[in-house]
Amino acid sequence: MNTATNPAFTPETTVGAIVAERPALARVFERLGIDYCCGGKQTLAAACARRNLDPHTVGLMLAATVTANDAPSEVDAAGMTLTQLADHIEQTHHVYVKSELPRLVEMAGRVAGKHGWRDGRLAEVHQTVIALAEEMFSHMRKEELILFPMVRQIEAGAADGSFHCGSIANPISVMEAEHESAGNAVARLRELTDGFTPDAESCNTHRALLAGLAEFEGDLHRHVHKENNILFPRALAQSGNN
Repeated sequence: MNTATNPAFTPETTVGAIVAERPALARVFERLGIDYCCGGKQTLAAACARRNLDPHTVGLMLAATVTANDAPSEVDAAGMTLTQLADHIEQTHHVYVKSELPRLVEMAGRVAGKHGWRDGRLAEVHQTVIALAEEMFSHMRKEELILFPMVRQIEAGAADGSFHCGSIANPISVMEAEHESAGNAVARLRELTDGFTPDAESCNTHRALLAGLAEFEGDLHRHVHKENNILFPRALAQSGNN
């Protein structure tokens, strides 16, 4: 990347750090298929190499998005306190998942029941969405009841980083593993649906399902990014476990 175009980003800057500084750039990485959440620790150069992309061209795309007047706005997660960020994640991403996944499960079941004869993959789509919903609801309960209260205690100075479950690093490692599992499920859904693309025979419910899955994928990426690349590292640092 030409650092003169955007001196904040170099080929050795991690993609997670780039999105942490400029949240709107998440959409560029999503369009390019670059994983900035679970894969947020990879450098921009490494990420481009994985996708056979020219780092200079990607750099220009990032710089253009930074300066674009119509760039989608995102919250400044890196500027929030730990408590503010945990609250934000619960009030936006958790609320979204709790309302959206049941809808997607129901639609996936209807589509598989009516059109499974035409596309045998629809049954697996339905089962994958069911499994994803079960995993996400369990995951969010653990965050809301265990991990996020620990984070708030650390920031308030009411804990020294040691809890009944040991170091906060223990639940964080579990959450990161579950993030990867959820990401794999969504990647499988993308594969099963040809990139969430309807065909000429797709009914309106099928099209709505595909649009919903595509939107869910984008929200999951932003959700996991805020935790893996911002909340978790800062909580570990403040607890003395970095």
